Amino acid sequence: MHSDTERCVRAVQSKDGRFDGWFYTAVLTTRIYCRPSCPVVPPKPRNMVFYPSAAACQQAGFRACKRCRPDTSPGSPEWNQRADLVARAMRLIADGLVDRAGVPGLADHLGYSTRQVERQLLAELGAGPLALARAQRAQTARLLIETTALPMAEIAFAAGFASIRTFNDTVREVFALSPSELRTKAASRGPHPGRTAPAAPGTLCLRLPFRAPLTPDNLFGHLVATAVPGVEEWHDGAYRRTLRLPYGHGIVALTPEPDHIGCRLTLTDLRDLTVAISRCRRMLDLDADPVAVDEQLRGDPLLAPLVDKAPGRRVPRTVDEAEFAVRAVLGQQVSTAAARTHAARLAAAHGESVEDPEGGLTRLFPSPQALASLDPGSLAMPRSRRTTLTTLVARLADGSLRLGAESDWNEARARLRALPGFGPWTVEVVAMRALGDPDAFLPTDLGVRRAAQGLGLPSTPAALTARAAAWRPWRAYAVQYLWATDDHPINILPG
Repeated sequence: MHSDTERCVRAVQSKDGRFDGWFYTAVLTTRIYCRPSCPVVPPKPRNMVFYPSAAACQQAGFRACKRCRPDTSPGSPEWNQRADLVARAMRLIADGLVDRAGVPGLADHLGYSTRQVERQLLAELGAGPLALARAQRAQTARLLIETTALPMAEIAFAAGFASIRTFNDTVREVFALSPSELRTKAASRGPHPGRTAPAAPGTLCLRLPFRAPLTPDNLFGHLVATAVPGVEEWHDGAYRRTLRLPYGHGIVALTPEPDHIGCRLTLTDLRDLTVAISRCRRMLDLDADPVAVDEQLRGDPLLAPLVDKAPGRRVPRTVDEAEFAVRAVLGQQVSTAAARTHAARLAAAHGESVEDPEGGLTRLFPSPQALASLDPGSLAMPRSRRTTLTTLVARLADGSLRLGAESDWNEARARLRALPGFGPWTVEVVAMRALGDPDAFLPTDLGVRRAAQGLGLPSTPAALTARAAAWRPWRAYAVQYLWATDDHPINILPG
């Protein structure tokens, strides 16, 4: 979008928050870059230059606006609605892969050469993977500086900087303030619970922004209704769960608020902060563009009343793609309660134990490697489903099936379809909630068909698929609106 100058100028002049994260405005006279909704008086169009990423602005010598704080805007929805090389690379960078494995590790995950990855990112985003990762480190550092009382040395370590000097230089270059000046300025804006409330070591209180509107009932209702005991729970108004992370593990509590999602993270290793935030945002679909989604779906007169009643529905996703695939198999042709029971038994038998002084979480969901040695005879399910589960686990454990942020959606679908017991419903529900394909569709789902019939839409899979062509590329969101017509617990935000 940044190349459409006229459209970008209109968005800046109207201070349209819908475009925050889509592009950034750099002002030639002040050498500052802003989000489109910056509250200051817009500069003259001839003084505006538009960039597709904060990293590109920084590379061009611009520093972040102290008023609108462009680094705190939601991420671009582009990376969650595409599965090409650039989008997959951006999801991996957000997951902290460059900090852990460098650019060669990023290229290896994507199956391309380092040169190809760098060239494509530079062409589309105006910055290479190192610059994009550096911008993310700066954003994480600012978050910790402003919302915690952590010593600066610990913040530098947690944000992924190799040295205190690099941390100091980067923060000063990007924000035109030293780390201590950033903290002082944040304190002048008022108290923040992470800075003032006592917390256990490794516990951080954050705010996760999103594009409005957001209807939380089906989002949190789905996660809570399908929660695995010991791994997930609803406690004191928050959805809580354990997290398996690269350097350790964590527990997150996510609370829906009118203008943000409250996030309380407890980590055994602060280096996991960036990836934990990225996975929580992905699970809650917080980088979606609800205005674009709802505008498309309102084009169908039978869907329009559902959209108008509760706009901004999100697709509940996952923090662990392999975990969700296993749970999808456990949920084949059984009730939600039965699927939870099966998953809880697996977690109790094979999951690593965790301590949770604030609630009832006891386990990490077992990894594919931990499940690879399970005895199929111990599974209380039909033999055919045991074969489906053990085959899936084996493919995930040996790496021949990848369902992570780097996955090509069509290739992953083809590999899933090749597994025994993976029919269209299982493949598409994994595509929707694990892979994150916004156009995944479930025309054979009983709830979808029942809702379609009640609305006067075609209810047979073939006819419904034909009608749903007009909903593309947002059919996964249409499924959420259709499911919401039922009184199933997945659609109810717990009290």
